Amino acid sequence: MDQPVTPAAPAAEPGKREPNLGAGQTRSRRQVVFTMGGLLMAVFLSSLDQTIVGTAIPRIVTDLGGFDRFTWITTSYIVASITFVPIVGRLSDLYGRKAFFIGGILLFLVGSVLAGASQSMNQLIAARAVQGVGGGAMMALAFTTVADLYAPRERGKYTGYVGAVYGFSSLIGPVVGGLITDNLSWHWIFYVNVPLGSAVILLFIRFFPNVRPAKRKHRLDYPGMALLIAAVVSLLVGLSLAGVEYAWSSPQIVGTLLFAAVAAVAFIVIERRSPDPIMPQSIYSDRIVSISLAAAFLTGFAMFGTIIFIPLFFQAVLGTSATSSGSFLTPMMLSMVVAATLSGQALSRFGGHYRAQGLIGFAIFMVGLVLTSRMTPDTSFLEAVAFITIAGFGVGITFPCFSISVQNAVPAHLLGAATSATQFFRQIGGALGLAVLGSFMTARFSSRALDALPAEIESAIPSDQLSSLIENPQALVNPEALDRLRESIAGQDEQLLGQLLESLRLVLSASISEVFLVVTVAVAIGFAMVIFLPESPLSDRRPHQADRRQDASARQ
Repeated sequence: MDQPVTPAAPAAEPGKREPNLGAGQTRSRRQVVFTMGGLLMAVFLSSLDQTIVGTAIPRIVTDLGGFDRFTWITTSYIVASITFVPIVGRLSDLYGRKAFFIGGILLFLVGSVLAGASQSMNQLIAARAVQGVGGGAMMALAFTTVADLYAPRERGKYTGYVGAVYGFSSLIGPVVGGLITDNLSWHWIFYVNVPLGSAVILLFIRFFPNVRPAKRKHRLDYPGMALLIAAVVSLLVGLSLAGVEYAWSSPQIVGTLLFAAVAAVAFIVIERRSPDPIMPQSIYSDRIVSISLAAAFLTGFAMFGTIIFIPLFFQAVLGTSATSSGSFLTPMMLSMVVAATLSGQALSRFGGHYRAQGLIGFAIFMVGLVLTSRMTPDTSFLEAVAFITIAGFGVGITFPCFSISVQNAVPAHLLGAATSATQFFRQIGGALGLAVLGSFMTARFSSRALDALPAEIESAIPSDQLSSLIENPQALVNPEALDRLRESIAGQDEQLLGQLLESLRLVLSASISEVFLVVTVAVAIGFAMVIFLPESPLSDRRPHQADRRQDASARQ
């Protein structure tokens, strides 16, 4: 790992706290290496916990019950994590990173112990929310810490490493969760975090640089934090329940989303008046920041929308098993990891052309999506894997680009707020993509299915069961639902079932293809926006060094 060049800092003004490590101090190679190693371990734990639970859920439900609430084991973690990303990012600008990073890991470990010891589904959901707050703090500060450790010209490759670890841990999460659950118990998918997280805390206590801003009094933006939490939680809960528990037009969903909108407007008003806002409005007036955040939002929308529908296509249209359909995502995820690493290296080695690389990433992503949208039941497994691998490679290229562009555009005292905003908008885009695209696919399938079914099938299957099948085609992915369907048409021509399933596969294939076309449009919009993204040369100085030099010049 390269050692950043850190010249001795000029002495701080009397009465002012040195914004870096202390007057005249530098970071040793050993300190940087151990800090970066601990940071990558923290990212690994935080992102792993978003996916490791999936394979253990059947065992958890068997032990704890609460089948009607099991989806919230994952949802509570994600909602809490996304909500606290911008809050922790901004507070670290005001009070320093070290305490918040260590505090986030401690909270994550407390949540892990509580989750492992849970005796009911409600206890587990609450513990996962505690984990999510800690995990959100860890993710908020990971990319910002890279910016503190390295100059803009060096950040690309290390940001790529963080993105690669995030993708890799998300990829292996289900496998690790299955192995631990089968060989130990589901409790240990949470307890395993404790020794690893404790090692990170020890590393950070000893080596994490205590980057602190100039000492001054801050007025915590409590109203802003409360309104942000209210807006984000309401939005994410509403999106999670819409089309699943309640219809989009139901009073519950409309009311929840309306409350989120009102809270968001109130939040913006409060932020404009706050002396120390949680999400400073000044950063959004910069064209580099605004375009980068919009591109990150669209990237999240497209990426999560693609990832959720690929297994459905493999399982329901191509007829693979549930296990195999998930494994077909592996090449796509691996290509994302490789592309993120290579893209970060290219940013550091070839002048930091984040606009050019962002355009290349979006272009490759669009090519992969267009190919994916043309898949049919006749598409071979090899072709399908090749198409999604191309799409994944394009997504991976964009990962470090917009974090670097945002960090390079803002002053050092806003690094935490700006960097966490990039992650926040990407994750909000992903949540919106999952909800909107899922509803779009369901609506398109339902509107086409009845017209596509032969008349003899409509007359042979009870109307209530046919309606249920059209609204939720479980028979294509669930063996038990297929058995129930087979029983309902017992005594009928066996070919009738085959015709029904083939018709539904064709309709579902066409509906998923339209989803990928919608995603392609979103990526095309992102591509068009990035064309207008200004490129600013990447500095070879770390931000706090530059700030000190500017302060020294101003005093002379």
